[in-house]
Amino acid sequence: MKGFSTREAAKKLGISFTSMNRYMGAKKIPVPPLIEIGSTSARLWTEEDIERVRVVLPKIANGRKTRHVRKTRQTRKK
Repeated sequence: MKGFSTREAAKKLGISFTSMNRYMGAKKIPVPPLIEIGSTSARLWTEEDIERVRVVLPKIANGRKTRHVRKTRQTRKK
């Protein structure tokens, strides 16, 4: 069983490491449990964990909604 670091998992998903951490902090994606490696703790991502996140990613509303975008969407609906 091959395990990946969070940075490697983000690369496999095609998102930045920063975005991955932000989604994990906001609990928008499922994360594997922390494991203790010596005196450090880390997350070990499996292929199944990465695929689970790949399914959830398109459903995450990311990015800021600016006034211009909201205005444009409202005019399209009318």
